[in-house]
Amino acid sequence: MTATAPAPESLTSVFVRLKLSLLRNGLRQSAGRTAAYVSSIVVSVLFGAAVLLAFVLLRGHADAGSVAVLLTGFLALSWAVMPLFVPGGDETLDPSRLVMLPLRPRPLVRSLLVASLVGTGPAFTLIVAVGAALALAHGAAGVVASVLAVPLLVLVCVALSRAVAAANVRLLTSRKGRDLAVLSGLLIAVGIQVVNFGAQRLSRAGGLEVLEPVAAVVSWLPPASAVAAVDSASRGDHALAAGRLLLTVVVLGGLLYWWQRSLVKLMTTPDGSTIGAAPEPGRDRAGTGLLGRLLPGGRTGTVMERSLRYIWRDPKTKAAWTTSLVIGAIVPMFNALQGTGSVYWASFASWMLGMLMYNQFGQDTSAFWMVAQTISTPADAYAELRARALALLLITVPFTVLVTSGTAAVSGDWAALPEALGLALALLGAMVAVGALASAMFPYSIPQDGAFKNVAPGQGGLAWISIFGGVIVAALMCAPLIGTAIYLHVADERSLAWLLLPAGAVYGALIAWGGLKLAAPRTAARLPEILAAVSKG
Repeated sequence: MTATAPAPESLTSVFVRLKLSLLRNGLRQSAGRTAAYVSSIVVSVLFGAAVLLAFVLLRGHADAGSVAVLLTGFLALSWAVMPLFVPGGDETLDPSRLVMLPLRPRPLVRSLLVASLVGTGPAFTLIVAVGAALALAHGAAGVVASVLAVPLLVLVCVALSRAVAAANVRLLTSRKGRDLAVLSGLLIAVGIQVVNFGAQRLSRAGGLEVLEPVAAVVSWLPPASAVAAVDSASRGDHALAAGRLLLTVVVLGGLLYWWQRSLVKLMTTPDGSTIGAAPEPGRDRAGTGLLGRLLPGGRTGTVMERSLRYIWRDPKTKAAWTTSLVIGAIVPMFNALQGTGSVYWASFASWMLGMLMYNQFGQDTSAFWMVAQTISTPADAYAELRARALALLLITVPFTVLVTSGTAAVSGDWAALPEALGLALALLGAMVAVGALASAMFPYSIPQDGAFKNVAPGQGGLAWISIFGGVIVAALMCAPLIGTAIYLHVADERSLAWLLLPAGAVYGALIAWGGLKLAAPRTAARLPEILAAVSKG
C-alpha cells in the first residue's frame, strides 16, 4: 500500500504560528524587550479589568448605553490611528514583506485577520467588548445581540487597523511616516488635555446625560453601532438592533474589501518613492521659489530660507516646532476656557516658542561644519545669528499676537490685551537674546537615530544649563516691565497700561538685538568647540 501524502497545512495556521514565532523571537532579543512586553501585558490586563469592573457597576444605569457607545467609539478610533503613529510596533504590519510569495489576496486577508487577533491589543479590545455587553445586555434578545456584537466589535477594530496600515504602508516606511511617529507623543499630550477638559466640563454638568447627543451620533458609526445594537435589543427595539448589527457587518465587509484591494495594489504596483520628482513649474534649480523671492537678499535671506526649510523637512525640528506651537496655544486657551487662567497666560506661548532659539547650531548636527566654513569674523557670526532669529520671529511674533488675542477673547478680558501682549513680546525678545548666547556658550548635539532622543549621551548637563538657566535669566530680564505692570495695577493707573504694548515691543527688540551682538563674538571665538559639541554622538 502506498502511503498517503499528509494534507497541506492551512495558510491561516501558518500565519498564526508565524505571528507567535515573531513574538517569541522578538522577546529573545533582549531582557529589556521582554520586560517591556510583560509590563504591557500586565498593564493591559489591569486596565482591562478596571474597565470591565466599571461596566459591571454601570449595569442598570440609565446612561450606561451612552458610556459604552462612546468608549467603544474611542477605542475604534485608537485602532485606526495607531498604525500611523507606531508603524514599527508590530513587524506583521508591513505586508510588503509578502510581495514575493505566491499568495492570493483573499486567503491572505483571511489568514492575516486571524493572525492579527493574537496579541495584547485584541485581548484588551475583547475585554472591553465583553464589559460593554455585560453592562447593556438584558433579556434573551439582549444576550443574543451581545453574542453577535462582541466578535463583530473585535473584528472591525482589527480589520480597520490592518486596512489603514496596508493602505499607508509605503507612507509608514518613508520619512513622512517617521514624522508621524515623532509627532505621536504630541498628539497624545494634546489628547490628554482634551480629555481633561472634557472631564472637567462633565463634572460641572453634574451628570452623564450630557453625553446622550454625542452618543446618539456615534451609535451609528461601526463598531460602536454593534454595542448600541445590544442596548436597542435589550430595550425591545429589535428592528433597530438588527439594523445596527447589519450596518456593522456591512462595514466589516467593506473594510476587508479595502484591505484586499490595498494588498493587490501593493503586490502589483511598483514603489515610486525612489523616482525623482520633476521640478516644479516656475522654480529653478537654485531653489529661488516663492519663499526665496519673499525673503531679503544676501546671506540673511539664504539663512532664513534654510532655517524655514529645516522646520518643514527635518523631523526633529518639525516635531519641536509643532510641539511648541500646539502646546503654546492650548495651555493658555484651555486655562481661559476653564476659568482658571487670564490673558497673561499668553506669555506661556512666548516661553515655548522662545526656547526654539536655544541650541541653534546643535539643530544642524554634523552639517554645521558647512556653516562654520562661512564664519570667520564676529560680523559673519552676527549675520548668521540674526538671520536665524528673524526666521524664528517671522513665525513666533504673529503667533504670539494670535494666541494673546484668542486668550483675551475666550476670557473676555479685552482691556488687558495691550498689556499682556507687550509683556509677551518682551519675553519673546529676552528668550531670543538668551537663546543666542546659550547657543554659543552651551551647544550640544541632537541625535538623529531616535525619535525621542534629543540630547547625546554625556551632554544632558549642558542641555539643562542652556535651557532652564536661560529661562530664569530671560524672566529676570523682563523684570522692569513686569514691575511696571504691577505698579500700574497697585496704583490704580490701569488707563496707562496700554503703554506697555509699545514699550514691550521696543524693549523686546532692543534686548534681542543686544543678545545677538553679545553672542556673535563668542560664536566666532568658540567655533571649533561648537563644531565638536554639535557633531558628538
